[in-house]
Amino acid sequence: MMTNKKLAIFDLDGTLLDTVADLANATNQALAKCGYPTHPIEAYYQFVGNGINKLFARALPKEACTEENILRIRSLFIPYYNEHNADASRPYPGIVSLLHQLQREGIKIAVASNKYQQATEKLVRHFFPDICFAAVYGQRDGIPIKPDPTIVNDILQATGISPVDTIYIGDSGVDMQTALNAGVDSIGVTWGFRGEEELRQFGACHIVHSTDEILR
Repeated sequence: MMTNKKLAIFDLDGTLLDTVADLANATNQALAKCGYPTHPIEAYYQFVGNGINKLFARALPKEACTEENILRIRSLFIPYYNEHNADASRPYPGIVSLLHQLQREGIKIAVASNKYQQATEKLVRHFFPDICFAAVYGQRDGIPIKPDPTIVNDILQATGISPVDTIYIGDSGVDMQTALNAGVDSIGVTWGFRGEEELRQFGACHIVHSTDEILR
């Protein structure tokens, strides 16, 4: 699949890293401090993927889902998550060796995430210190989040690589839409937060169940 591709853009949460437990714990502590019910970790697989404000909107009770409350939860979430975002998060099996192999083959590697920029950079540095990423972009002020293609277009501009030479790898329908909107091929991975049905529904070019399949 990587034949003739010069750039591999990866989603972060659910693709490179299993981060759901730390996201759940940080959100639950914020909800509890505000007097709202918390959720089991499993529920967060459906809450994440569209940026943290959308995460909070899904986690709050419907009657409490106001802009003011979302910002309250955010103000409690960010300091806690900044401190604890690597407590339980781990790379998925085979990811570290996959990135090293792509790097050895001269394929540029980038990250495009809806996680806010500060946490995206910290997690990438923490878990992949030996990988030379061409770009690491998270959610940035004034930049629309995925599935808007701006984040991919910014990476293409930063690397000077064309869409036809690029592959986008993610675990959700949002990721597959992002690739489609940016005009790049996509690989949907089934080990993440969503699943094969959603990946097919949103037009994944390829679907893989292991990192070895990406290399092949």
